[in-house]
Amino acid sequence: MLAYLTHPEWLKPEIIPGLPFRWYGLMYILAFLTAYLLFMYQIKKRKLEIEKDTIINAFFWGIVGLLVGARIFYMLFFDTSGTFWRAPWSLLLPFNERWEFTGYSGMNYYGGVVGGVIGMVIYLRRKKQDLLEWGDMLIAGVPLGHTFGRLGNFINGELYGRLTTAPWGMVFHSEGAGIRADDHPAIKGSASEVGITLPQGSQMVDLPRHPTQVYEMLFESLMIWAILWFIFRTRKPFKGFIIGLYIAIYGVVRFVIDYFRMPLRDHFLLKLGPQNNPVYLLLSPFNFTLDQLFSLLMVIGGVVFLWYRHRKSQRGRLSPADQPAPDLRKMRKKIDKE
Repeated sequence: MLAYLTHPEWLKPEIIPGLPFRWYGLMYILAFLTAYLLFMYQIKKRKLEIEKDTIINAFFWGIVGLLVGARIFYMLFFDTSGTFWRAPWSLLLPFNERWEFTGYSGMNYYGGVVGGVIGMVIYLRRKKQDLLEWGDMLIAGVPLGHTFGRLGNFINGELYGRLTTAPWGMVFHSEGAGIRADDHPAIKGSASEVGITLPQGSQMVDLPRHPTQVYEMLFESLMIWAILWFIFRTRKPFKGFIIGLYIAIYGVVRFVIDYFRMPLRDHFLLKLGPQNNPVYLLLSPFNFTLDQLFSLLMVIGGVVFLWYRHRKSQRGRLSPADQPAPDLRKMRKKIDKE
């Protein structure tokens, strides 16, 4: 009996075959819409007076920054094909050097975060908005929107994981998922355990991999969203708490998942474990990828931010913008007594 799953063949990147409308693009739209609706829910629930035009424009510039940042980060750190240098316009336009439509397949989460923050912060500063309050409300809904992005990755059959013999391991017939049958001694054992017969010599074979898109949907997205939305959204001890908590938790979860995820680059950033460790095998927790470096930086950044905000709130050195809104009822009672 075969002890693995297979990525559904009926799942195709195109919504309608032959037309340039892809599920991945639709997932981005659903992600942005989800974040917007959850943000508006909080505005209405808290009865905050923020002009709708300000909200829409802030989201617009945040989305623009996110898309540009995600593309730049991918091109700088993860694109090994040299596409950007041959066709610089591909940074913003979905066409290769032959002007063939490619879609926006090269996006990076970390760059998206940086670009989105820059775009939104610049606009909100011009409008003299409370950045920390905005950030807390926005971040509380972002992980749920992120779920759709990972669903798009799964539909595309991309960002799959390393080899596994777990019963939920999945064979992806995507371009680049194949491995030479004689590339590493561990391949033979893995294939035998799941019931796959290896071809002779150096022929390519597809073996079960961790469905890391699903791991990320469950833990990076749904789990973190549930923690932020249902536990801390209405119980934050100070402004900026949700921001720092998300950055730190996401970094930890992503760091762990990246042990199972196939890195975008074809080598480890730092090898402290076995040197004969192909990137498609998890042989040691001491061989680290570039993504794990960025995750570690997120953890450090989130913890430092939380420490700084907590320290500032404890010492009572909050700026006027950070002070809690006055309780009008208590003020009226005090005036009446006087």
